[in-house]
Amino acid sequence: MTDVAEPTHARIALSTASVYPESTATAFEIAARLGYDGVEVMVWTDPVSQDIEALRRLSDYHGIPILAVHAPCLLITQRVWSTDPWVKLQRARAAAEKLGASTVVVHPPFRWQRQYARDFVAGIWRMANETDVRFAVENMYPWRYRDREMLAYAPDWDVTKDDYRHFTIDLSHTSTARTDALHMIDRMGDRLGHVHLADGRGSAKDEHLVPGRGTQPCAELLERLAVSGFDGHVVIEVNTRRAMSSAEREADLAEALAFTRRHLASAVEVPRR
Repeated sequence: MTDVAEPTHARIALSTASVYPESTATAFEIAARLGYDGVEVMVWTDPVSQDIEALRRLSDYHGIPILAVHAPCLLITQRVWSTDPWVKLQRARAAAEKLGASTVVVHPPFRWQRQYARDFVAGIWRMANETDVRFAVENMYPWRYRDREMLAYAPDWDVTKDDYRHFTIDLSHTSTARTDALHMIDRMGDRLGHVHLADGRGSAKDEHLVPGRGTQPCAELLERLAVSGFDGHVVIEVNTRRAMSSAEREADLAEALAFTRRHLASAVEVPRR
């Protein structure tokens, strides 16, 4: 005799980065039209992504909750919300609290941010202790050029080597790092708090393919979440820059949502004792 495990109740969000070069506002519109459960706001150079009141209005108008805020950690966002990385995180936390988001996604520091990198682990713990918002630190990857490899992140691109309360796993990043995604989530254990779902083929470039179009274990990861009691969010963070039209972009995002729903809903039979 067997029992069927209950599927996770994780919600599926669309990263506003997934519609680039379209705007943050367009991401809310697409997420609502396709039936996503919410959005993750990537804070970047789009002024709307930095404006809490504008984001609240978009959320209310489209009936789409903001589930997570991605702090401005990219090279192109070095001057967004201050040049001080700790101020960026404080503002990301304040935005999450005001918008009702449960998670702030943060990258480990670049190596040249020496003081920030030196204090990062202790500082993230300190900030996490001051709020109910999760600071979920995201796995990254070494930078590669031809046969050369540069370790661009500190303390490490493999965030499981350090002690954080919550992690974000990104499967495009595990692909670029050429590391085993399932082993990484095993190391994260119950501290896995957030998922960036995308695919990759092991390129040195961060590909962010639609799930199912690469070699990453996207389906297996989702099926594990389905029976693990995972209580975070699954965020579709894919690259649609090559889409030839808005319709093609939406088709990719609809495909990603359908893939994620299908595998999250996969019931696994568990032997009854």
